[in-house]
Formats: sequence, structure tokens, C-alpha cells
Amino acid sequence: MRRIVAVALAAALSFTAFATASPAQAVRDDFYMGVDPGTLIDVERSGIRFSDNGVQDDALSIMADNGANLVRLRLWNNPYSSSGQAYGGGTNDLAKTIAMAQRAKALGMDVLLDLHYSDFWADPGKQIKPKAWQSLSYSQLTTAVRDYSRSVVSQMAAAGATPDIVEVGNEITNGMLLPTGSTSNWSQLGGLLKAGIAGVHEGAGGIEIALHLDRGGNNAAYRTWFDNARNQGVPYDIIAMSYYPYWHGTLSQLRTNMNDVAARYGKDVLIVETAYAHTLTDCDGRGNIFTSSHAQESGYPATVAGQTQFLRDLRNAVQAVPNDRGRGLVWWEPAWLGTTSWANQAGMAYINDFAGESNAWDNQGLFNCSGAAVSTLDVFAETTGGGDPGTGQNVLANGGFETSGSPASGWSVWGPTSADTSAVFRESRGSIYQGSSKLTFWKSTAYTASAYQAVTVPNGTYTLTAWVMNGGGQSAARLYAKHHGGTERQAGLPVTSTWTQVTIAGIQVTSGRIEAGFYTSANGGNWINVDDVRLVRTA
Repeated sequence: MRRIVAVALAAALSFTAFATASPAQAVRDDFYMGVDPGTLIDVERSGIRFSDNGVQDDALSIMADNGANLVRLRLWNNPYSSSGQAYGGGTNDLAKTIAMAQRAKALGMDVLLDLHYSDFWADPGKQIKPKAWQSLSYSQLTTAVRDYSRSVVSQMAAAGATPDIVEVGNEITNGMLLPTGSTSNWSQLGGLLKAGIAGVHEGAGGIEIALHLDRGGNNAAYRTWFDNARNQGVPYDIIAMSYYPYWHGTLSQLRTNMNDVAARYGKDVLIVETAYAHTLTDCDGRGNIFTSSHAQESGYPATVAGQTQFLRDLRNAVQAVPNDRGRGLVWWEPAWLGTTSWANQAGMAYINDFAGESNAWDNQGLFNCSGAAVSTLDVFAETTGGGDPGTGQNVLANGGFETSGSPASGWSVWGPTSADTSAVFRESRGSIYQGSSKLTFWKSTAYTASAYQAVTVPNGTYTLTAWVMNGGGQSAARLYAKHHGGTERQAGLPVTSTWTQVTIAGIQVTSGRIEAGFYTSANGGNWINVDDVRLVRTA
């Protein structure tokens, strides 16, 4: 079942623009909004069922129908003990990986294969060699890496599930196959990377190579690592990043890093792991990683609205990477519900981490505790065009100004100078139409400013509405809609001390985009309050 959604795209992160507003960068048609459902087969086998708008369906189908266009699949060499006990965490062997890749391909999705080169979890804290490779010399290890990579890719290709992208290593910030492939010995690490890459290309043609680090907000770490990779002549196509805002820095730091490495190395950037909580409820009662302190640190509430805004802001940051180098993002473990544990006893023994069996991720997925899809999935649809463009839904983000920003998340400001733009701000005092916040225009000296959103929408007929109060005295004060393929539409803001709705109906969008906003040229002391702004497709 396809979610009925409005197809909206905030053209940029909340920002303050001076002088003239620059046009939004076009979105590349291969921009990825991906998912990484590594535990899904085990979750399904445990009896968990998923639904969208009350209709039960396969979780992967629900996500694809809502616009997800890439599946990332981790692969462990041999996630079983010598006695055959499964390690858990999805126990992602080749058979499961091929099965999931086939499901994804049948839904029209691309596949990103994540080679861990380990029998279980590999990350910056552990890069344990597979059991079968423990005693190999460096030369033997490079041969094993090449042969294994070739074998995996060729088997996937033979099954009709050729990966489109392959990550050679997972979060290899400190190296891979330690201690042999440590970043303290870049000659050997470079050799192992090149062996894996060569094996991938021998397994099938036309595959892009991604190299993946964590710490998405740490530009110095990325420069050091990728400078070394360049010095070793490692060939690759994509710089892959993990970015969890409660671990990896601010969104501003991520933007700085993405923009820098894309230009410095001439590569696309792809966020291959991200997530955020939509609730603080612990679905399985065994504890969660994400708590209220993470929400406070990250700046987004642990609600569906907060999760949605985080995803929009992250997507916008990736899309804004200069020269069309932002490739997309992947939501990690969107359907991890129930009792499927991150590790079973055998897996804990393999990595020597006996933290106990649990699912500590269930509040960071894209389905609630009952398996119902949350509306955060709408961001996938509004980005890739998935889902069925519906009518009656507001395509503007944060139309009630409830989420903070500059001046409010999702909204941009224009003014001739920075002094003018300071006249536009979000506030929570005085009369408010609904919720707890409104947008205010006021300054003690004369000012000219506008607040607006530029969004990508399906062509059709739209109605723009807003609730306003206006003290009057301005030479101009209006609601407007422009860049929609026709003449700019305007409606004057009435002078009123009570909340009054202003409407522009019958806006014909033929360009696939529209800018909606407020403009005023005011004297000192003139004020305008705005709340509950809606742009709704009517036909």
C-alpha cells in the first residue's frame, strides 16, 4: 500500500540569506533515500508484522512504496560458532543477503552491499578477522580478501541481485582486519583495500566502490584518512559516512565535512548510516540506546515530528553539497522490533562483549512499537517521488513554527541587510493562533524582509492559507506565491488585532516547484504575527 502523501521538498536547510535569495540547487535524479534492514528477516521470523495506514504489508514493500530506493545490506563472512550457533543481530550470511537483495531488486530498489570482512560486527572499536583467516600472513590475507570479494559479488550476480554499490569495509576509521590492516600501517591497509576492490570488479562490472568511516562531523579525521588512501592509490567512487547527531557532531560540522571532502577528493558523499528516535518508549522493555539526554544534545525532540524534522534537515544538507556531489542517505535498521537481539551468546563470545541480549534500537526505527509505519516515511516520498501524491495535506514544513531554527526550522529569511533579517523571529509570547509559537515581524527601526519556503511539489492546483495579525503602518505587507510557472499571486495582510485567515486559492503549479512566503516593507515599530501556514494541493 502506498502512503498518501504530499510531495514536498524544503529547498535548503533553515538559513538566513542576505541580499537576494539564491535559487535552490537541482536535486540529482539518482539521489538515494535508503534503508538498512539488516535484522528484518529475523524480525519477520519472530512474528512481528508491519502495516501502513492500517493495512498489513511487508516492511520492505512499505518502505519502497513510500519512496525508499536503496537497500544497504551488511554481510558477515561466517556468523556462526564452530558448533553452528548463530551469532544474532540478523545473522547476516550470504544466503540472507542474497534473499534480501532479490526482494529489493524486485521492488525496483538499488542494492548497496556492506562487506564487513569479519564474522560479526565490525566498527571503529573492533575489526576482528574471520575465524578462517586468523592465521594468514599479509600476503595470504590480501589473496583471501580478493577471492572472497569476487566470490560474493559473482554469486549475487548469478542470483540476479548484483549490487550497485559495494562498501569495502564497514566504519574502517581505524583500519580493517586488525591488526594487519591498521591505519598505523597504511601500506598494508591500502593493499587490503585494493585487493577487495579488485575482487568486487572481478565479480561483476559496473559497481561503484564506497569507503566508509564513522564520525561524520570530524573533518580532520576524514582528511587524514582519505589523504592516506589517495597516497596509496586506492581507487574508489564514494565517500561513505556514518552520522548520528548524538555521537558524531553537529549538522553544521557534518555539512562542513561533506562539502570539504567532496571538493578535496572529487568524490560523491553518501550518508550510509543515520537514525533518530521517534519516541522514548522502550518497546521491548530491555533498554534503549537513545534516551532523553540524546534528544537534548541533538536539539530535536524524540517524537515523530522531531524525527521527521531531523531527517528533512539531514537530507537538505546532503542535497546542498556543491557540484551535485551529495548522493543520498540511508536509515539504519528502520524495522528492528521485537526480541531479535543485537547478539546471541555465541556472537558475544566471538567479539568478547557480554552486554546481554537486547534490542536497544526499537525507538529509532520508522515503525512504531506495534509495527505501524510512522509519518517520517513521508520524507522519503517527498524526496524521491515515491508514494501517491495526495491532496489535502500541508506540503510546507513547520507551518506552525513549533520547531526552532533561524528563524524557524524549514523557513528562510531574506532582507537587504542583516539588520533587516533580524526583524523576523520566532516567539512564544503574546497571542498565538495554535500551538505554542508563531512567527513575528518587528523592529524598532524601518525594515524590509520576507520569510519563505521554496518546495518541490507535483504539478496541480494549490491553496495557500495563513492566520495573521497585523498592526498596520507598512508600505507593503502581503502573502505571496511565486515561481510556480505563472504570474506571482499575492494577498494583502489585513490590519487586525484578532487572528484572521488570509487565502490565495487556485494557484496553478506547472513548474514542479513553488515559493510561498510573506513580504513586508515596514516602518519602525510596525509588526505582523503569522501562524498555521498551509499550502495544500486541491486538484
